[in-house]
Amino acid sequence: MLTINVAVLLAVIVFIRLRRRTHARSRFDEKMTVVIVLALGVLLAPTPVGQGILNVLGQLASSVTQGTQ
Repeated sequence: MLTINVAVLLAVIVFIRLRRRTHARSRFDEKMTVVIVLALGVLLAPTPVGQGILNVLGQLASSVTQGTQ
């Protein structure tokens, strides 16, 4: 039986949608991409991958704020 991880499927959809030319997108298309990216974020957040991304971004943000002081 083949199972598809929803997060992987959404990541593929986002990748395909973002490869399209910018001026070829309608407002609805842009809004749909935002909704799909938000859904992907919600699915990734509780996973170890999501926690790793959060840690990296937190370290990056703290190093940027320390660098500006």
